[in-house]
Amino acid sequence: MDTHPTGVSLIEGQNRTSEPPAATADDLAHALRHRIQKSELAPGEWLREARLCNEFGVGRSTVRRALRTLADDGLIELEENRGARVLAATAEEVFDLYEVRAALYGLAARFACLRASDAAIRHMLVNIDRLLSDAESGAPAEQIIEVSEAIFSAMAESASRDAQKMIESVRRKTRFHFSYVALALTANGPGPYEHWRRVRAALLTRDAAAASEAARDILYFMQGEVARIMLAHGRRAANNRG
Repeated sequence: MDTHPTGVSLIEGQNRTSEPPAATADDLAHALRHRIQKSELAPGEWLREARLCNEFGVGRSTVRRALRTLADDGLIELEENRGARVLAATAEEVFDLYEVRAALYGLAARFACLRASDAAIRHMLVNIDRLLSDAESGAPAEQIIEVSEAIFSAMAESASRDAQKMIESVRRKTRFHFSYVALALTANGPGPYEHWRRVRAALLTRDAAAASEAARDILYFMQGEVARIMLAHGRRAANNRG
């Protein structure tokens, strides 16, 4: 058998290098976020460090970093000496988050018109056309959401660092509601696409006020739809918790 100078067989070395890398804190956070979205982890359920370490084959430090990420997202609550438990978002909380998100996305669209290069604007227009084509062809909601977020990310690049940080913070706190957004996009009805056409027209002429208004209207549409769906699923307002 061929051996490495260290005495380890080449086959052994190949087997060792082919082992999958250990899960990172981001990997673990993503997996748990997905379970929460799919209601596989129910509100109030405790996430025990020891169980997560065994399931994912990671150390406690990795688990703790992942749980801190989820706490920052507003998905779980960390209780001293007790651990982490899944939070139940309410329609009222989601409504407020979308109100803030609408204001920030309107700001991003406005600054894109005022500051983005011609090449950046063209790229945004191409992606908006792609989004509208995907919607018309019945593409999965996840695909439409991905394109939508890419467009707003491109717009946000023209905003200040502080504004970009605020946009990212609100995005993180609304990731939990991804499944509700998907339901809103696949529901019967016109969807937010007329507002996207207005954004496109405003970007083309660099009409900052019109772009800002249309971008806010996209988020206001989603705000109403997501809140309606959450209420239909029993997600009550905070002052009605029981």
